[in-house]
Amino acid sequence: MSESKLAGQFFDAAIGLLERVRDEESGNIAAAGAAIADTVEAGGRLFAFGAGHSSLAAQDVVYRAGGLALMNLLAVPGALGVDVMPATLGSALERVDGLAGAVLDSSPARAGDLLVIISLSGRNALPVEMAMNARALGVKVIGVTSVAYADGTRSRHSSGGFLRDHCDIVLDSKIAIGDAELNVDGIEAPFAPASTVVTSAVMQAMMAAAAEQLLERGVEPPLLRSGNVDGGHEWNGRVMTQYADRIFYRH
Repeated sequence: MSESKLAGQFFDAAIGLLERVRDEESGNIAAAGAAIADTVEAGGRLFAFGAGHSSLAAQDVVYRAGGLALMNLLAVPGALGVDVMPATLGSALERVDGLAGAVLDSSPARAGDLLVIISLSGRNALPVEMAMNARALGVKVIGVTSVAYADGTRSRHSSGGFLRDHCDIVLDSKIAIGDAELNVDGIEAPFAPASTVVTSAVMQAMMAAAAEQLLERGVEPPLLRSGNVDGGHEWNGRVMTQYADRIFYRH
């Protein structure tokens, strides 16, 4: 079978975005890594949140081989979208005022912790209020979003603000409005979204920067190993025991 022209075009588009983010966001990624290292070193806890498909990049850094054991998923029931019926309910929940505050109030997050909030558009009430409420609690907020949406769309939050307006550090994924990299004559809708590829890469780059910072400070990064390699379970058991008071996905 011959190669797919469109598949190649998608790879080219995704690689181009990755290169842009690497080159243009390097300073912000380093700052985010330093903030995570600060939190780990000071005894704080780490959380990640995303709604809808943005949750995929949040899940990608929680309880995984090669990841920081201290990263916890801040879950909002139903907000993953595809885990509820109908799936459209997840999109509706992102627009509900007050939901983020209720989630934070019932979560273990407290002053001195750090929360990474992922939202491609950054325009809905849930991520905006999550950032606002977290900072009010004394939690440092890193936002991973597409600044293009803040420049080219209207906020759905009553304040008129976007996620980027309520973060200590903002990482721009460079994803264009609409999140589709391909347009082809004969196909009415644009397609081939790259936000998951790029945002997941940003998250892993941030974790790598954090590990680098911890190493430079003489602190062993609390990393997990694969459970599918010899000794992995034993290693992970020791890490989880050492940091049991800062890991919430085992409770």
